[in-house]
Amino acid sequence: MSVGETPITIVGNLASDPELRFTNTGDAIARFSVASTPRSYDKATGQWRDGTAMFLRCTAWRDLANHVAESLTKGMRVVVTGRLRQHNWQTDQGENRSMLALEVDDIGPSLRFATVKVDRVQRNGATTGPATDAWNTAAPPTAGSAPASGAGFSDEPPF
Repeated sequence: MSVGETPITIVGNLASDPELRFTNTGDAIARFSVASTPRSYDKATGQWRDGTAMFLRCTAWRDLANHVAESLTKGMRVVVTGRLRQHNWQTDQGENRSMLALEVDDIGPSLRFATVKVDRVQRNGATTGPATDAWNTAAPPTAGSAPASGAGFSDEPPF
């Protein structure tokens, strides 16, 4: 991140399925919108009240774009971090326009109301299996088999 950029984190729901496209040079780009709606509790009525929804246009690039398109769908609650960008243009009638958008650095499903299964991906695109799992999350050895050096889990405390 460069000096003077505006980092931001937003939590909300995908307003539509991510749209995956490719540039002329072959780079993947995923575009999607996140709707974030503030809620407040109204003590007088004893109910939650929705505020005005904010829709923020988001763009993810390269591997992240592919992962977003493969993993996320409309309605999913997500946590998105990135850099806020302002885009300026002029209409055919000569009117100046601008909009804010989020260039995504990282995104994931919110685990507040959901669970997920994670498949780690190597840089070459292959899914990691137990033999190449850098986090050592391989299944424990079956009864009668000896764990490989540093592999598997143990019920013994680490001290």
